[in-house]
Amino acid sequence: MLLSGGLDSATALAIARARGDECRTLAIDYGQRHRVELAAARRVSAALGAVEHRELRVDIGALGGSALTDTRIAVPERGGDGIPVTYVPARNTIFLSLALAWAEVLGAGTIVIGVNAIDYSGYPDCRPEFIAAFESLAQLATKRGVEGESLKIDAPLVSMTKADIIRRGIALGVDYSLTVSCYQADEEGRACGRCDSCRLRREGFTAAGVTDPTRYRSGA
Repeated sequence: MLLSGGLDSATALAIARARGDECRTLAIDYGQRHRVELAAARRVSAALGAVEHRELRVDIGALGGSALTDTRIAVPERGGDGIPVTYVPARNTIFLSLALAWAEVLGAGTIVIGVNAIDYSGYPDCRPEFIAAFESLAQLATKRGVEGESLKIDAPLVSMTKADIIRRGIALGVDYSLTVSCYQADEEGRACGRCDSCRLRREGFTAAGVTDPTRYRSGA
């Protein structure tokens, strides 16, 4: 289970746990400016009963090209056309590759990822086409696949609205106050309330009719 510490991945973990999966969670320190999400991932993993949590350091941020890894690029506070500068090149491809390696070691048949392609920022590696393509790659590139065993990439949220994700999580007992979604959260995990991720999260809670437990910085 890839676990960022945000709202979506927490809900995906809750869904997997509710169906009886034994979950091992993996968070990636990739040089993101909002590294406080890593602490959130540890909290969420423990709260939802994962049997193990690991954190890997892979500094793809050193390559640059994203506002999430390069502090010289401002995090936009208004949505625009096209793929935003908060897109991290090849991030989910790299994350899924790391999860695939651990799955092979564990003998696990499913990798869960909390990507969403409805209320999202337009990242190309959050689309169902990408998930399907990576699943095909996994079958070709692994010992498990070559020996005839399946390896599924499960993206349970991919076609859900943010409001529906929140409703599902609430029904499964997710404590969203443990999560961090903000692209520029401070060291205490308080959200800016202005970036695209904050906007989508706030609108989701409003549409779901659920009180937003997010801690915002003063004036946000």
